[in-house]
Amino acid sequence: MQTNLADFIRNTPDGAEADAILRKCVHCGFCTATCPTYQLLGDELDGPRGRIYLIKQMVEGTPVTRSTQTHLDRCLTCRNCESTCPSGVQYGRLVEIGRKLTEQKVPRPLGQRVLRRVLASFVPNEALFTPAMRLGQHVRPLLPKKLRDKVPARQRQLEWPASKHTRKMLMLAGCVQPSMMPNVNTATARVLDALGIETIVAPNAGCCGAIRLHLGYHDDALDDIRANIDAWWPYVEEGVEAIVMNASGCGATVKEYAHLLRDDPAYAERARRIVELTRDIAEILPEFEEPLTALTRRRAVHTVAFHPPCTLQHGQQIRGKVEHLLGELGIEVRLPADSHLCCGSAGTYSLTQPTLSYALRNQKLERLHAQEPQIIVSANVGCIAHLQSGTSTPVVHWIELVEHMLAG
Repeated sequence: MQTNLADFIRNTPDGAEADAILRKCVHCGFCTATCPTYQLLGDELDGPRGRIYLIKQMVEGTPVTRSTQTHLDRCLTCRNCESTCPSGVQYGRLVEIGRKLTEQKVPRPLGQRVLRRVLASFVPNEALFTPAMRLGQHVRPLLPKKLRDKVPARQRQLEWPASKHTRKMLMLAGCVQPSMMPNVNTATARVLDALGIETIVAPNAGCCGAIRLHLGYHDDALDDIRANIDAWWPYVEEGVEAIVMNASGCGATVKEYAHLLRDDPAYAERARRIVELTRDIAEILPEFEEPLTALTRRRAVHTVAFHPPCTLQHGQQIRGKVEHLLGELGIEVRLPADSHLCCGSAGTYSLTQPTLSYALRNQKLERLHAQEPQIIVSANVGCIAHLQSGTSTPVVHWIELVEHMLAG
């Protein structure tokens, strides 16, 4: 695709990147076949090819309209199109540039501005989010269904392992996971502990940056990222083996740190090192398949349906590892039809685009239920909460199932 950048973006980092990405696109349309919003709406402008064309117009100087902003807002950033694209178009990075430009050029209605500012200020702030979640869980039966859907029932918390080991790994606790689903982090630590690895949570590490980044608060997101690097760096210097991610959405974002801070001379090199160390738990445990098999035993759960989050299979390009590992532990894992499609969670998408979000959730649950599982497992806190809000079948993180199987 030929481009002719407008003066306002020519010779800028965003302009150079947008130009390179746009020139890779051959408008073949393969991406539309795997785009969830195009599947639902049937509108070319609500698919990757149409959005790419809108962004091309934008960087070439065509006036940006509210309509353009709406079509970009409807994108889940699931990056399914990247897995499909034969030309290697990095659509996720392009759409973030497009969103940044529309935020600068198109004033949002007051209601949207307030909602997005509240989400960007409240959700990534654990000091605000945790007490609010605790209160919500306490009065959960009294809440309206729409609000109750956003408040998972409180878990009976597992005990964090007390053992010390020579081998150590950092883990990002996350901003919402400690209060919504604390046992995901504890289960991760307990499984690693059984394998002789100590899990460390840096006290000053917080949100990975994804919430603010995808809501258009780019500078605030970069501040979140720098804060995490500062919190982790002393442990990196001490030689931790890895930074473990058990929320695939966070992992996909942290693996973009080097790109996001590429023009920051104070952080670019450290960000690159952080990316080198960052690994999803699904990348780590297959290396311990033999000892893990010896440490676990089959329990009542033997058949699960697995929803691989978009941030795992498309964002991080991790496929098949969870299914294989659980299979080796004696669990039958069933993938639903169209397992490559998004469940509609996508961070704050269920709050900013509820109609599309719940349509995708219901579609995904119908296909998961068709597998007749005892439980549904996934790999991201947002997907788990979103799916659980629409079904009585338990939805848990797959690492919780592994922890449950530990013989000790």
